[in-house]
Amino acid sequence: MISPVKKLRSNIAEGFAGVFFDIDDTFTTGGRIPACAFDALWRLKERGMKVVPITGRPAGWCDHIARMWPVDGVVGENGALYFWLDEREKKLKRIFLDSEDIRDDNRKRLWRIGEEILAKVPGTAIASDQLYREADLAVDYCEDVDPLSPEDVEEICRIFRRHGATCKVSSIHVNGWFGNYDKLGMTKRFVRERWGMDLDGNKKSFLFCGDSPNDEPMFRYFPHSAGVGNVLRFADQMKYLPEFVATQDGGEGFAEIIEVILGCRKSES
Repeated sequence: MISPVKKLRSNIAEGFAGVFFDIDDTFTTGGRIPACAFDALWRLKERGMKVVPITGRPAGWCDHIARMWPVDGVVGENGALYFWLDEREKKLKRIFLDSEDIRDDNRKRLWRIGEEILAKVPGTAIASDQLYREADLAVDYCEDVDPLSPEDVEEICRIFRRHGATCKVSSIHVNGWFGNYDKLGMTKRFVRERWGMDLDGNKKSFLFCGDSPNDEPMFRYFPHSAGVGNVLRFADQMKYLPEFVATQDGGEGFAEIIEVILGCRKSES
């Protein structure tokens, strides 16, 4: 049973050291970042909290996010990499799960799968951000194409799986890759390597915000999680749902969640 986010108790929120969050349709609304969502990031940082987006978006976007947003780093391509800006050296640092040779080989294999998907599932397209990806193939089913049916989305997944690829459905893309990694695994590695922290022993100190089936590993793992309102559209497709839900969708829902957290912590100096 999902509770309204306004029921988040102060004694829980006061223990949060930071927030992990998905980007598309969690931090954005209709593909854009509303002012209230970006302001919420700054408010978190100004209160000394750690902030890390955990996204399926590509390495090229993660370069920009790590450099330009008020974040402590970013996990991208569903766990294939993480980037962060070294404030001391003023340089962007990049960590990839696989070597460049492995990524290059996998890209060639994934392109062949992509050609099959385009031929067998009319209306699909390779995602417009594919040029900036290092490790996965993103198939667009409703971002820049007319929305496909759930049956078409499932057929895309079947083709990926038939070739031995892992795949996840986001709110806009079906992402496929070779390997058993996911957002959660790289988030744990990020926390361990960047902050010297064992996330398993400290997961109650973080809230995760998301909106779709590819966030399920995070919803399952974190004792405290929140979905923006549009997560309810996927409820019948998901086994693991967030603990709390916002009344609003997308970036406005994200801002609503952060407002509740900061409201619970307003006694801090």
